[in-house]
Amino acid sequence: MTPSAPSESDKLAPGHVPRSIERWRDGRIERLDDRVAEEMPVAMFYNGVSFAVMMATPHDLEDFALGFSLSEGLIGDASDLLAIEQRHLLEGIELTMTVAESAPATQLDSQRERLLPGRGGCGICGTRLLEDAVQQPRLVETGGHISRVALERALAGLHAHQPMNAATGAVHAAAWSDADGTIVLVREDVGRHNALDKLIGAMHHANIAPETGMLLLTSRASYEMVTKAASAGISIMAAISAPTALAIELARTAGMTLVGFARPGSHNVYTHPGRLRSDDGPGV
Repeated sequence: MTPSAPSESDKLAPGHVPRSIERWRDGRIERLDDRVAEEMPVAMFYNGVSFAVMMATPHDLEDFALGFSLSEGLIGDASDLLAIEQRHLLEGIELTMTVAESAPATQLDSQRERLLPGRGGCGICGTRLLEDAVQQPRLVETGGHISRVALERALAGLHAHQPMNAATGAVHAAAWSDADGTIVLVREDVGRHNALDKLIGAMHHANIAPETGMLLLTSRASYEMVTKAASAGISIMAAISAPTALAIELARTAGMTLVGFARPGSHNVYTHPGRLRSDDGPGV
């Protein structure tokens, strides 16, 4: 893949902007600048055909383009994405992807496109048919093992890798940890799905094998997060919030280890607990 170089605004944007506010506290009014998360429409085009408009944080867009294309099944392999062009417009950002002729994205049917905007909290916006809403994820590889200590080490280190959330308190993060619990990659976005897509794209760009560690989410573990993770070959996913019943079922049938309510000192293992160990021996 030979993507265009990220624009200056993508390289420099912190993912948040200043806004003047009045803060009322203890009967006093204070006027100051606050930091708020950026959110804008990002239009996704494939070989000139519009597919979806996602509400996203305009940051790490090269990773977003690749991860979204993979997790949505629009390309079968990262090598199918030949080029990415960013256009920053008054209304938002256009991401124009050039894909190989063999890629599924070249077969987009105008009657089945995701024609509605994809909102930050929506995983199936624009899906027209019920059978398209929930699809069984692929079976993940056996993968390695993670110790309880490594999981807690990763959770403890995650906060330091969330600069956008530290500034705004308004964005989700998806993080990749190695088997020892060291945070390797983190991507942030106002949408939890977008954050995961960005992380998947970043993992491909960094040539990180999905069986070498675990995925951490600061959001709930909903069914689409399981589906996206499984599509990337991730076998261990830990969320600091709760899973849904459908997420648990899809993780079970995909062979994925799903952890919820991951906190220092406690976590719930919902599926395939065999990959988690109580000791701190060698990992993957």
